[in-house]
Amino acid sequence: MKQLLQNIKDGKTIVEEIPIPTPREGQALVKVSASLVSAGTERMVVEFAEKSYLGKARSRPDLVKQTLDKAKREGIMPTVQAVFNRLDQPMGLGYSTAGTIVALGKNMQGFKVGQRVACAGGGYATHAEYNIVPRNLLTPLPKNVDFESASFTTLGAIALHGFRLAETQLGENVAVIGLGLLGLLTIQLASAAGCNVLGIDIDPKRVKLASSLGIQAVVRAQAEATASAFTANRGFDSIIICADTSSNDPVELAGVISRDRAKVVATGAVGLNFPRKVYYEKEIAFINSRSYGPGRYDANYEENGQDYPLGYVRWTEGRNFQAVVDLLSSGKLKVESLISHRFDIEEGVKAYEVITGKKKEPFLGVLLKYPEGKMKEERKVEFPSIVRSQSSIVKLGVLGAGLFANSTLLPVLKNNKDFELVGIASSGGLHAQHSGKKFGFQYATSSEDEIINDPKINTVAILTRHDTHAELAVKALKAGKNVFVEKPLAINSSQLLAISKQLKANSQALLTVGFNRRFSPLAKQLHVSLLTRQEPLHAHYRVNAGFIPANHWTQDEAIGGGRIIGEACHFIDLITYLVGALPVKVSAHALPNNGKYREDNISMTFTFADGSIGVVDYLANGDKSMPKERLEVFCGGMVAVLDDYVSLTTVKDGKKNVESGAQDKGWRAEMAAFADSVKSGKEPPIPYEQIMAVTKSTFAAVESIRSGNPVEIK
Repeated sequence: MKQLLQNIKDGKTIVEEIPIPTPREGQALVKVSASLVSAGTERMVVEFAEKSYLGKARSRPDLVKQTLDKAKREGIMPTVQAVFNRLDQPMGLGYSTAGTIVALGKNMQGFKVGQRVACAGGGYATHAEYNIVPRNLLTPLPKNVDFESASFTTLGAIALHGFRLAETQLGENVAVIGLGLLGLLTIQLASAAGCNVLGIDIDPKRVKLASSLGIQAVVRAQAEATASAFTANRGFDSIIICADTSSNDPVELAGVISRDRAKVVATGAVGLNFPRKVYYEKEIAFINSRSYGPGRYDANYEENGQDYPLGYVRWTEGRNFQAVVDLLSSGKLKVESLISHRFDIEEGVKAYEVITGKKKEPFLGVLLKYPEGKMKEERKVEFPSIVRSQSSIVKLGVLGAGLFANSTLLPVLKNNKDFELVGIASSGGLHAQHSGKKFGFQYATSSEDEIINDPKINTVAILTRHDTHAELAVKALKAGKNVFVEKPLAINSSQLLAISKQLKANSQALLTVGFNRRFSPLAKQLHVSLLTRQEPLHAHYRVNAGFIPANHWTQDEAIGGGRIIGEACHFIDLITYLVGALPVKVSAHALPNNGKYREDNISMTFTFADGSIGVVDYLANGDKSMPKERLEVFCGGMVAVLDDYVSLTTVKDGKKNVESGAQDKGWRAEMAAFADSVKSGKEPPIPYEQIMAVTKSTFAAVESIRSGNPVEIK
């Protein structure tokens, strides 16, 4: 399928051939007929992408600070590589489309194949021939609403939410400043609600268009005089700012024409330097409207399909979508006259030349159109120019093409001649296509089964979200593939049991987990120095993990498993590697969450079978500018300090030795060891008993925190 993409790194807007995405549970696959280009949000994205690196930095000083902090912790080159990898990720533009459902994932009751729908959401309702869209971002269409009109639904919901925030009532006076697409929708909504509406804009043509819709409108120069007459010198009850400008004039004008204790709502991006005198004297309330309505930016609502109770939240974003569709159906909201341009998706780049002003022509509603016809089975895109290696031992298929894959693992695999990169999959198809071309895979697909069942592939790397690791590992092992799983191996005991059973059933297949730190050169050196010890050791691992919001997917127990299971497993594994014996008991304690944290300020004490003790302090309440990891080991008259995989200091018999270099957390060495195990058919790079024990240790640590008691690791 064809999709319109923006590259943030080089500023290019292109139309690419992408695998048709595969719907997951709670999603529908929609064949798109029309999509609306946002002259506000999308233009800002394109203009940001076209800036130089210096220009990007100047416009986002917050990201510059994060980058500098990362450079202090991890060094300049790793930071530069991470920044360029993030910038190089393609962005699917668009958030308002309409089309027909052609396939459904599980748990999509109320929807059916062949149903006409409006679609919403950045990353979902993109400018592409096919979209996967979650249930709460889908709205059924009546027969009398065509696809072109329905493609305005999301923008209409933005206008409607802004209008609702103004809390206007029948017969009140409402001014709308800015008569672009958003403003022209807003004046119609206010009029349909029984308000007396005045539109204001600097462009006489848009004023004329508003008048053609039956609503009084004036140019900016006449605004104050007209407002006085319009409201009988009382001032407007509500002012809705839909302008898109860095100027403060809309905010200043709103203050002048408002009544005492009026409400001003900004749905457009405008300057926000308020004139204190008028806003203070009139006690004006100002609200910045946030997108489509309640539910926006809530993953449980948008991604997981959890609706809000009607009695408590009357107008969610989904109900706003439905209200806009109803207004389109009744004829109270008219959009036909607002369409200025139509482009076929193949010529989608021209749409951005229009909205960014490269084409010097006036515009308003810019639509993209898509070919009709039966659905094509294009879930795979091949790259025929890739030369296949005949000597590679590992014929690799990769599941997942996110930031971790692109910034960490795929660069390592590309430079290892033992790996032949055969296929890569992501459910949306977009990131698989980008990574496939960038790293030299032979094909990209949106289907996991395409990878798992490909006879050319003998090894599968699983780099997806944590909740899918175990299920995909079992499927790949069943198919007779060797498996590399990024941590964690599993997020609950039943998943771990399923993997254990499958490993016993497929004894010829190898499995390893992304516990890369034990393969770090400095960690290996420390391990060697401990091999001859004659007594138990004490290890203390301090992790300055940094704050992650409680609503981040990694904090969700059902998806990410939480930070103990999802990341602290790394540090438990390294201590297990150094001890050389299994953990048998854990006692864990957490600082109070206080509504901010989620069991991610914790101290875990592990007892090992040989009597050694390992302490992991995993903390989210520190300063990220400090180095992340520090390990201290005491044993047999020796002290060793491993500082963030940059330096290893050992002191024994009064002699101090320091080894240091560029940070190396062991990725290259782990993948080389994995390839060697596949090649030789010998033992896996990490003993299975250690993999299982470390994973169980994370479950036991969570149990210990919640029970307040030590927990044995069976």
